[in-house]
Amino acid sequence: MEQTKQLVEVITKGIQEKKGSDIVVVDLTKMESTICKYFIICQGNSPTQVEAITESIGDMAREQLREKPTHVVGLENAQWVAMDYTDVLVHIFLPDVREYYDLEHLWEDAKLTFIPNLD
Repeated sequence: MEQTKQLVEVITKGIQEKKGSDIVVVDLTKMESTICKYFIICQGNSPTQVEAITESIGDMAREQLREKPTHVVGLENAQWVAMDYTDVLVHIFLPDVREYYDLEHLWEDAKLTFIPNLD
């Protein structure tokens, strides 16, 4: 479990490195029958920023923890990119797509941690 928490921290730093905003960590560890232990949700303001955030997360996780995602989907249009680290799923959205899908509220009983935006 410690490795998973470290991965969540590194992913958060990777998002912040490229000025990703409105980061929410959804803790699913206390819930049964979930597909992973954590969702990390954030947004970028353009497809280019969404791609940069995705690359930053991948680089930091690989360099610091030797972790690579099992799947990355959505880079074709970069409106919603999902990165699958098995225990952690990362969702990087454009603002309007994020609002439409509203993943933060998909798991009502989950603990949500809101990470303050960096200035």
